[in-house]
Amino acid sequence: MSEHRIFKTSFAKVYPMYVQKAERKGRTRAEVDQIICWLTGYSADGLQHQLDAGCDIETFFAEAPAMHPNRALIKGVVCGVRVEDVADPLMQQIRYLDKLIDELAKGKAMEKILRS
Repeated sequence: MSEHRIFKTSFAKVYPMYVQKAERKGRTRAEVDQIICWLTGYSADGLQHQLDAGCDIETFFAEAPAMHPNRALIKGVVCGVRVEDVADPLMQQIRYLDKLIDELAKGKAMEKILRS
């Protein structure tokens, strides 16, 4: 199977889309950053460094300090795909993040989004 093209897309190109989606629904960039940092273990500075470096999504997730152990609690459908059933581990990480941003945009409470 060939590698999906999203893997080589710059995270810095995708990140503004996450922020725009959240802001259109009255949420903030800080909330998007909080979700990304929760999922990946990046600090705010670490996240900014990855954005400035222009790394691709594959590298962004590969260099993540510590993927959150509760990420397995993220369930549901994103773009018609059930996130818990995605076979490729990297694609599943991407779908987890997509699902969390969707929940933010839908107005879900941050405590529930972060599986607290």
